[in-house]
Amino acid sequence: MRFNSSNISIKRRAPVGATDFLRRDDKMAALLPAIERMAALQKDCAAALPAMFKYCEILAFEAGQLTLSLPNASLAAKLKQQLPKLQETLARRGWKVDGVKLKVQMTKPAEIKEQMRSLSLTEAAVTAFDELGHTLEDTPQNATLIAALKAMVAKRRTT
Repeated sequence: MRFNSSNISIKRRAPVGATDFLRRDDKMAALLPAIERMAALQKDCAAALPAMFKYCEILAFEAGQLTLSLPNASLAAKLKQQLPKLQETLARRGWKVDGVKLKVQMTKPAEIKEQMRSLSLTEAAVTAFDELGHTLEDTPQNATLIAALKAMVAKRRTT
């Protein structure tokens, strides 16, 4: 008998999702409703204030008290002004939020800062700085400036 793909059937198991994994363990399965509830609340908060909730996370929601984590005080101050809108939107979506606490703690990077770019100078500019460093009067007041000019010229000429 010859084997080919038409007479061999291979059973492949479907990938196990996170929820399937949690449902398999009794202790973990008990956490699933709370996890789903928090995920739904996070989604509704993000829908209410998308720009604000880009870096915010829900820490807790118990007895009508919502506790939010924010990465910095500036964002907390801005969100504080938007709390009535957030509570109103959440109420329309079926969440009873009596109060909101804000905690400033770094949980996500607030901003990715741009990498500083290196200043490029022409050879004529480097030569002009070199000449300036040699023509400045050698006084205690000029010593730091002369040293900085010499270091900059040396660096630019080696790279």
